[in-house]
Amino acid sequence: MSNKMPNIPSLDLGSVPLIELWRGDILESLHRGHAVVARDSGEIVESWGNADAVIYPRSSCKMVQALPLLETGAGRDLRPEQLALACASHQGAHSHVTRVASWLNDMGLSESDLRCGCQDPQDIAERDHLIKTGGTPCQLHNNCSGKHAGFLMLNRHLKGEAEYTLPDHPVQTTILNTFEEVTGTSSPGYGIDGCSAPNFATKLSALAYAMAQFASATDSGSSRSRAMFALREAMIQHPDLVAGETRACTDLMRAMGGRAAIKTGAEAVFVAILPEQRLGIALKIIDGGVRAAEAAITALLIRHGALDADHPVVQRFLGPLTSRRGLHAGHTCTAPGFA
Repeated sequence: MSNKMPNIPSLDLGSVPLIELWRGDILESLHRGHAVVARDSGEIVESWGNADAVIYPRSSCKMVQALPLLETGAGRDLRPEQLALACASHQGAHSHVTRVASWLNDMGLSESDLRCGCQDPQDIAERDHLIKTGGTPCQLHNNCSGKHAGFLMLNRHLKGEAEYTLPDHPVQTTILNTFEEVTGTSSPGYGIDGCSAPNFATKLSALAYAMAQFASATDSGSSRSRAMFALREAMIQHPDLVAGETRACTDLMRAMGGRAAIKTGAEAVFVAILPEQRLGIALKIIDGGVRAAEAAITALLIRHGALDADHPVVQRFLGPLTSRRGLHAGHTCTAPGFA
């Protein structure tokens, strides 16, 4: 596959206002984007903006990238904690780093076998520990190190060469085949993600369709359905490993008490898997504003009955804004016509 894209329509084509931020009586910020809610039949339940906008899903599709790990049998003995890490964009906390290191050790591998690159930990306690002890960040701190541990396990099964992030490597071509099957459409190309792996572009509606399949998956269905079920349930059981303390993915999944799995992606992509409703959600804020993506997914989770509108966590993403002294300053809300 080439990374030279065909003529892709501009991302802002057909975008609509999704999230507003008001300070006092003035609209201070307005975030436009696209959002899709779909069933596993491919039916679009509702959408805003351009349902077929072509995007990079970035880390929101890690559960799709992890599917070959289970479908090939390479990860048949993995524990739910490891499956959650394979789908994670973690904080680089001690709990994340040690688990990934242990996983690599179990395979007879080490941090040097990873190809995701070093990253400063986002977890404050781990960052402070490194400073106090004179330690340095390593690839284990990379938010994608769990995904890459999964890549290494798949690579061992496929007997591939060491540079498993190359687009034409068996690991990545296997993932591409799975990605196109699950999204139901051919990817028009790829971009290189922050972790150096190819990230395959797709339509937003196709990404929502993929999430709906995860939502309807069961532990007694086809091999793909069982793999999807295992990954979905691992995320739901271990929200702390999927992201980390203070992160939207972790806090919202905890608030929903097992009713949904959600996953963010860089540049303001967000997806949700709603098993009770058998729905998949995908959204993209076109300015890349993470704050707006978190507000938009919160609104859609409430709209579709996965999140209680009165739960305290909601006000972190939608609701009043206060100054650092606690004074009322404004509010964040959905734009008219959205959710």
